[in-house]
Amino acid sequence: MSRRGEAMGQGISRRLTSLACGLLALVATGLLGLTGQAQAASERPNIVLILVDDAGYTDFGAYGSEIATPTIDALAARGARFSNFHATPMCAPSRAMLMTGLDSHTAGVANLPESTPRAHRDLPAYQGRLAQGVETVATRLKRVGYRTYMAGKWHLGHGPGDLPDAHGFDRSFALDATGGDNWDERSYFPLYAKSPWFEDGKPATLPKDFYSSEFLVDQMIGYIGDGSGDASPFFAYLPFLAIHIPVQAPEAFVRKYEATYRDGWAAQRERRRQGAVRTGLIAADAPMGPPPRNVAEWNALSPEAQALAARSMAINAAMLEAMDHHFGRLVDHLRATGQYDNTLFVVLSDNGPEAGDPVAEPLFRLWLRRQGYEYGADIRGGPGTYAAIGPGWASAAAAPGALYKFYTGEGGLRVPLIMAGPGLPRGQTVRAFSIISDIAPTLLEIAGAEHPPLHGRSLLPVLNGQTDRVYGPDDPVGLEAAGDGALFRGDYKLTRNAGAWGDPAWRLYDIVRDPGETTDLARAQPERVAAMLADYQAYATAVGAAEIPEGFSADRQIALNLAAHILADLRAPLMLGLGVLVLMVGLAVFGWRRFARNRPERAARLGRGIARGLVGLVGLLMVAITLRIWTQPQMFAATLGLAADGPVGVASLRADLGGFFGAGGLFAILAALRSDRRWLGPALILLGLALTGRVISLIASGGGVMQIPPMIVEAVLIAILAFGWRILRPKLA
Repeated sequence: MSRRGEAMGQGISRRLTSLACGLLALVATGLLGLTGQAQAASERPNIVLILVDDAGYTDFGAYGSEIATPTIDALAARGARFSNFHATPMCAPSRAMLMTGLDSHTAGVANLPESTPRAHRDLPAYQGRLAQGVETVATRLKRVGYRTYMAGKWHLGHGPGDLPDAHGFDRSFALDATGGDNWDERSYFPLYAKSPWFEDGKPATLPKDFYSSEFLVDQMIGYIGDGSGDASPFFAYLPFLAIHIPVQAPEAFVRKYEATYRDGWAAQRERRRQGAVRTGLIAADAPMGPPPRNVAEWNALSPEAQALAARSMAINAAMLEAMDHHFGRLVDHLRATGQYDNTLFVVLSDNGPEAGDPVAEPLFRLWLRRQGYEYGADIRGGPGTYAAIGPGWASAAAAPGALYKFYTGEGGLRVPLIMAGPGLPRGQTVRAFSIISDIAPTLLEIAGAEHPPLHGRSLLPVLNGQTDRVYGPDDPVGLEAAGDGALFRGDYKLTRNAGAWGDPAWRLYDIVRDPGETTDLARAQPERVAAMLADYQAYATAVGAAEIPEGFSADRQIALNLAAHILADLRAPLMLGLGVLVLMVGLAVFGWRRFARNRPERAARLGRGIARGLVGLVGLLMVAITLRIWTQPQMFAATLGLAADGPVGVASLRADLGGFFGAGGLFAILAALRSDRRWLGPALILLGLALTGRVISLIASGGGVMQIPPMIVEAVLIAILAFGWRILRPKLA
């Protein structure tokens, strides 16, 4: 072979060698890449998502509360707190957004099923169940290899294909209702025959030693296991029943708070505001507006009413501490099994605090007794007891925000959010505006799960310091629930509240500098209002938000449904009692007529005596009402849905209503003493006006259905006075 040929051969050999080396390097690089991907998959974090029911903005210790929540506070210290995070004002829409990352209308749950007006029930956005084709975060995480578990309140439907097992959860123990008793399966609300619990999609029964927070954590620990059998990461969704009504807790936790709330809700509200300042959530000069109109002045309450209120709040605090304690058992389990360090924790609330107090309503108390519940200042939160915190404590828990659950004031929307886990900053306070639909895309990004565009946005850029905003200063974010609406853009919020204690007019607030929504900027900035209102209308059209019927409010609709269920439950005894009453009246009339025919003069004297006695009792009752107005004006006003704000409001209430009932009572007493019906005319007119006012209030105000019992009483009193008018005769001069 020539030298040239030899050289060519050596060149080809070198090129083949180089090619072979390159191929080997490429294969090695690919193998290393695959190994790296496998390693990255194995290091994806476990996710524990904790949803607290009805917790207010300052209910956690890390947010300035006096309630002991050491487990949650420890996570806040090693992670991030969000100071400007928002949910919807009611639970089911919030849960739909949390699970899907979509607006609640798009998800199919724009209102509570229990408060959706009939006109909306056929609309796609108001089905009360996740819409066809909508995927949950559990479904998407399961697709990339996560084990998925759920234990707690679902409230997204329990028809075919609605429960957690049909929405991506491998194992689940779910309650599908607004809430439930924390000690057993009995119904906590007349809307339900009993608490509807389901395990893996099938009806379930509860153990005899059931307490909700303890049981749900036990279930979740059982689902997760010790991590030895399956190396794949898990997603654990734990939506507690705490602290939804009825507030119930083991007595050992209640005793700690027995003396904590004796100085009332105004003092508590100020303490919570100071706590939010102390923990760095709000500025020291951030204003806090007045409490809602239905919050009575603490010092105007009777000692018995104060004791009941303080005990109810003590049980509420104990319930939250008990929840945190049992959540701590889950954290301890993860530590003991070596799963803690690679677990992301997310803790939040679904809406602001619940202000409803059904125990204050006579009709509801009748239902409670039929269910075997005890209530009052002597209860300690144990099995068979029932308590609620009402508007005073709810307003304090929402401090410094305005209003509470069912309203788009900051008290109903701004809630705590804590995130802690591998790769997240420690001890950070995130001040960017964010909303509950942002949680799903955040979790999916952390898990490396692909997803189509969602309404929410990932929070990772603000957590990692890449930006200081989730949404740009001109990005509109809309929200609507049961007629309450809000549009966020930059630091501003345009809002309206349709409920009985809200304001249907559109108001503009700078919620960064004025989280208490004390200064309406609408008149000063009409152009901003117009632009944001246009954004809201575009949002409502895009998601299918329906116009609410005239006079509708969510709390009123629930109250109407509640009264209907109570009356249905009482139909049999009421019909029996009515039948017995009719029979007794018939027999009395028949007997009286025979007696009057046989002994007319004696019958006339006896009839006048009975009439005078009954009319006198009516007069004394009206005087007693007058005394209650004078001694407890705020409480009396709250029962009527009236406002008695400040000294002028109290004085007006005492002068107007006190004089009204006092005069009527005195006229009735004079008629009885003088046996002269002429004095009954003014009393009949005054009672008739009172009944007319209640009827108007029932028609016009939200939740006024609970005025039906006093309306019945007033109608009976009018009937008695009319009887007196017929029997008594005017005295001649």
